[in-house]
Amino acid sequence: MRLGVSLEPELLALLDHWVRERNSPSRSDAIRALIRKELAEQELGDPNSDSVASVLLLYRHEAPNILRRLTAVEHRWGAHIRSSSHVHLEGGSCMQLIGLVGKRDEVVNAAEDLRGIKGIAFGRYALGTPAVAGGTTGHLHPHHPSE
Repeated sequence: MRLGVSLEPELLALLDHWVRERNSPSRSDAIRALIRKELAEQELGDPNSDSVASVLLLYRHEAPNILRRLTAVEHRWGAHIRSSSHVHLEGGSCMQLIGLVGKRDEVVNAAEDLRGIKGIAFGRYALGTPAVAGGTTGHLHPHHPSE
Protein backbone atom coordinates (compact mmCIF):
# COMPACT_ATOMS: atom_id res chain seq x y z
CA MET A 1 0.00 0.00 0.00
CA ARG A 2 1.08 3.55 -0.58
CA LEU A 3 0.99 6.19 2.10
CA GLY A 4 1.78 9.89 1.84
CA VAL A 5 3.65 11.59 4.67
CA SER A 6 4.33 15.28 5.13
CA LEU A 7 7.60 16.23 6.85
CA GLU A 8 9.27 19.49 7.71
CA PRO A 9 12.39 20.10 5.58
CA GLU A 10 14.68 19.66 8.62
CA LEU A 11 13.09 16.32 9.50
CA LEU A 12 13.29 15.15 5.90
CA ALA A 13 17.00 16.07 5.81
CA LEU A 14 17.57 14.04 9.01
CA LEU A 15 15.65 11.11 7.54
CA ASP A 16 17.68 11.21 4.31
CA HIS A 17 20.91 11.33 6.32
CA TRP A 18 19.77 8.33 8.39
CA VAL A 19 18.76 6.43 5.21
CA ARG A 20 22.29 6.92 3.82
CA GLU A 21 23.98 5.99 7.13
CA ARG A 22 22.10 2.71 7.45
CA ASN A 23 22.56 1.95 3.76
CA SER A 24 18.81 1.62 3.32
CA PRO A 25 17.57 1.10 -0.23
CA SER A 26 14.86 3.75 0.20
CA ARG A 27 13.08 6.13 2.53
CA SER A 28 10.17 3.69 2.63
CA ASP A 29 12.45 0.89 3.83
CA ALA A 30 13.89 3.16 6.52
CA ILE A 31 10.44 4.25 7.69
CA ARG A 32 9.33 0.60 7.87
CA ALA A 33 12.39 -0.14 10.03
CA LEU A 34 11.53 2.74 12.37
CA ILE A 35 7.93 1.53 12.68
CA ARG A 36 9.06 -2.04 13.40
CA LYS A 37 11.52 -0.78 16.01
CA GLU A 38 8.80 1.20 17.78
CA LEU A 39 6.36 -1.74 17.64
CA ALA A 40 9.04 -4.10 18.99
CA GLU A 41 9.77 -1.75 21.89
CA GLN A 42 6.06 -1.56 22.67
CA GLU A 43 5.73 -5.36 22.50
CA LEU A 44 8.80 -5.83 24.71
CA GLY A 45 7.22 -3.60 27.36
CA ASP A 46 5.20 -6.67 28.34
CA PRO A 47 7.24 -8.99 30.59
CA ASN A 48 5.38 -11.96 29.08
CA SER A 49 6.03 -11.02 25.45
CA ASP A 50 7.54 -13.60 23.12
CA SER A 51 11.20 -12.58 22.93
CA VAL A 52 14.62 -13.42 21.59
CA ALA A 53 18.08 -12.24 22.58
CA SER A 54 21.60 -12.55 21.34
CA VAL A 55 24.23 -12.55 24.07
CA LEU A 56 27.89 -11.65 23.50
CA LEU A 57 30.42 -12.67 26.15
CA LEU A 58 34.17 -12.00 26.06
CA TYR A 59 36.58 -13.61 28.50
CA ARG A 60 40.08 -14.98 28.97
CA HIS A 61 40.24 -18.70 28.30
CA GLU A 62 42.54 -19.26 31.28
CA ALA A 63 40.30 -17.41 33.77
CA PRO A 64 39.84 -19.77 36.75
CA ASN A 65 36.78 -22.00 36.38
CA ILE A 66 35.29 -19.83 33.61
CA LEU A 67 34.31 -22.76 31.40
CA ARG A 68 32.78 -24.66 34.31
CA ARG A 69 30.79 -21.59 35.36
CA LEU A 70 29.67 -20.85 31.81
CA THR A 71 28.54 -24.44 31.31
CA ALA A 72 26.62 -24.43 34.61
CA VAL A 73 24.72 -21.26 33.69
CA GLU A 74 24.04 -22.53 30.16
CA HIS A 75 22.58 -25.71 31.67
CA ARG A 76 20.49 -23.68 34.11
CA TRP A 77 18.91 -21.81 31.16
CA GLY A 78 19.05 -24.70 28.69
CA ALA A 79 15.32 -24.56 27.90
CA HIS A 80 15.86 -21.02 26.60
CA ILE A 81 19.11 -21.52 24.69
CA ARG A 82 18.71 -22.21 20.98
CA SER A 83 22.38 -21.84 20.08
CA SER A 84 25.77 -21.32 21.65
CA SER A 85 28.95 -20.76 19.71
CA HIS A 86 32.46 -20.57 21.12
CA VAL A 87 35.05 -18.59 19.16
CA HIS A 88 38.77 -18.60 19.97
CA LEU A 89 40.33 -15.18 19.51
CA GLU A 90 44.01 -14.34 19.49
CA GLY A 91 45.96 -13.85 22.70
CA GLY A 92 43.94 -16.30 24.80
CA SER A 93 40.64 -14.41 24.52
CA CYS A 94 37.37 -16.13 23.74
CA MET A 95 33.98 -15.01 22.52
CA GLN A 96 30.76 -16.85 23.32
CA LEU A 97 27.63 -16.07 21.27
CA ILE A 98 24.35 -17.36 22.70
CA GLY A 99 20.85 -17.23 21.20
CA LEU A 100 17.96 -17.16 23.69
CA VAL A 101 14.17 -17.52 23.31
CA GLY A 102 11.24 -17.26 25.73
CA LYS A 103 9.18 -14.75 27.66
CA ARG A 104 10.88 -11.36 27.88
CA ASP A 105 11.55 -11.51 31.61
CA GLU A 106 12.98 -15.04 31.36
CA VAL A 107 15.20 -14.07 28.43
CA VAL A 108 16.47 -10.95 30.23
CA ASN A 109 17.13 -12.95 33.42
CA ALA A 110 19.05 -15.57 31.45
CA ALA A 111 21.10 -12.90 29.64
CA GLU A 112 21.90 -11.12 32.91
CA ASP A 113 22.85 -14.42 34.55
CA LEU A 114 25.20 -15.23 31.66
CA ARG A 115 26.92 -11.87 31.59
CA GLY A 116 27.25 -11.87 35.39
CA ILE A 117 29.44 -14.98 35.43
CA LYS A 118 32.64 -14.39 37.40
CA GLY A 119 35.46 -14.05 34.89
CA ILE A 120 33.42 -12.49 32.07
CA ALA A 121 35.35 -9.41 30.94
CA PHE A 122 32.51 -8.04 28.79
CA GLY A 123 28.89 -9.06 28.40
CA ARG A 124 26.11 -7.48 26.41
CA TYR A 125 22.80 -8.59 24.94
CA ALA A 126 20.33 -7.37 22.35
CA LEU A 127 16.64 -8.07 22.89
CA GLY A 128 13.99 -8.39 20.19
CA THR A 129 10.65 -9.94 19.35
CA PRO A 130 9.95 -12.15 16.35
CA ALA A 131 6.44 -10.64 16.18
CA VAL A 132 7.74 -7.71 14.09
CA ALA A 133 8.75 -10.21 11.40
CA GLY A 134 5.46 -12.08 11.65
CA GLY A 135 6.83 -14.99 13.67
CA THR A 136 7.04 -16.51 17.12
CA THR A 137 9.74 -18.32 19.04
CA GLY A 138 7.53 -21.36 19.48
CA HIS A 139 8.47 -21.13 23.18
CA LEU A 140 5.44 -19.72 24.93
CA HIS A 141 5.43 -21.46 28.30
CA PRO A 142 7.34 -20.23 31.37
CA HIS A 143 10.27 -22.05 32.93
CA HIS A 144 12.12 -21.56 36.13
CA PRO A 145 15.93 -21.67 36.20
CA SER A 146 15.79 -24.87 38.28
CA GLU A 147 13.95 -26.78 35.50
